[in-house]
Amino acid sequence: MFNSEESQKLLQMEKALQKHIIGQPEAVEAISRAIRRARVGIGDPNRPIGSFLFTGPTGVGKTELANSLAVEYFGSKEAMIRLDMSEYMERHSVSRFFGSPPGYVDSGKGGQLTEAVRSRPHSVVLLDEIEKAHRDILNVVLQVLGDGRLTDSRGQTVDFKTPS
Repeated sequence: MFNSEESQKLLQMEKALQKHIIGQPEAVEAISRAIRRARVGIGDPNRPIGSFLFTGPTGVGKTELANSLAVEYFGSKEAMIRLDMSEYMERHSVSRFFGSPPGYVDSGKGGQLTEAVRSRPHSVVLLDEIEKAHRDILNVVLQVLGDGRLTDSRGQTVDFKTPS
């Protein structure tokens, strides 16, 4: 299922994250538990490892926690895909996020989310300021969280599921 290196990462997850995140023990513990559950086969294999909603004022470590998770679990800060959802407030921005439908400008390109996950499937996806996104985007994000996959405008399915 997993090697001894990953076993050590899983066992030491809280300690590793707490080196970077101060004053958020509940969040660190919840994330660590979710990852361990998924990796030992207790989680739903058809869904992402975890979906977390970090709330709170600026400066409490929400983004840093996602960044630290990318570094400690996936081994690189490049394993965090960060999308500023305030850039997707308008209905027309939906196509930029998921890709333009066939026949529209840039229909051959994938969307910013789908292409990022396709190119780096083992990653942390941070949808920063998601409350500002257009409701059509929020509806599709809920689908991704439930189904663990998304078919982009080109008909290609992007997998958000728990990695094997």
